[in-house]
Amino acid sequence: MRFVIVTGMSGSGKTAALKMLEDDGYFCVDNLPLELIGKFAELAGNPAQEYSKVALGFDSRSLFRGHSVEEFFQTMKPYTYEILYLDCSDQELVRRYKATRRIHPLAGNDRIETGIRKERKLLEPLRMRADYIIDTSEILTRQLQQEIGHIFLEGTVGNGIFLSILSFGYKYGIPSDADLVFDVRFLPNPFYVEELKHKTGNDADVQSYVCQTGEADEFMRKLTDLLEYLIPRYALEGKKQLTIAVGCTGGKHRSVTLANKLNEYFEKSGEYPVVLLHRDISR
Repeated sequence: MRFVIVTGMSGSGKTAALKMLEDDGYFCVDNLPLELIGKFAELAGNPAQEYSKVALGFDSRSLFRGHSVEEFFQTMKPYTYEILYLDCSDQELVRRYKATRRIHPLAGNDRIETGIRKERKLLEPLRMRADYIIDTSEILTRQLQQEIGHIFLEGTVGNGIFLSILSFGYKYGIPSDADLVFDVRFLPNPFYVEELKHKTGNDADVQSYVCQTGEADEFMRKLTDLLEYLIPRYALEGKKQLTIAVGCTGGKHRSVTLANKLNEYFEKSGEYPVVLLHRDISR
């Protein structure tokens, strides 16, 4: 049986993630009191029940009722499970709460920002223990579905580790869920070429411009050599998801070009399941 704990910041997309898992054949339960979680895990793990895939939503609402994350870990100690942690920037969470006009579960009569700070502190031990972390600050619903599908659909996870390749712009901040960050701002910048400025690294002429000097190809050879060395060692340490972030100034040209090349390399090798995301390409 595959048992997934879906947790993370309120407003980060946990409900959407559970629905996606449910569509993929998982038996999903959300917002159980901690007193019932152990009973649910025992029931789900009973061979007579024939549950092959189970997902349980757990968040700060349980902790707000007077329990701690350590109590959760003790409750789940007899069981084998994975933790999917959905994160999101404070700024985006505030925007989402204001858009939906919902009350943050830990804010009470205080400001939304106060509730977010309290929750982030409460959930930090869960984030530290998470097998998979997805930052939903800048991704679309279909991109979240793609990541979840790659991680949790049966038969998609091989060699013990799943790769997320992410392009981004430094002017918008380094992705909080990045494990490895590579700066490609040394490459020729199409932003200063009028006919290329409004295109992206998905366009062939932009790719040709970025790669014109040969430095991009040399960088790719060295980068893939490094990653071929590192990835198996992360897997041996038990890491199940590795987020490789490639950044340039705006996240539209050079980083997109190199992230595409990196994705093509791993798709062609077939050694690891991989998903590609361009965080800032539409900014």
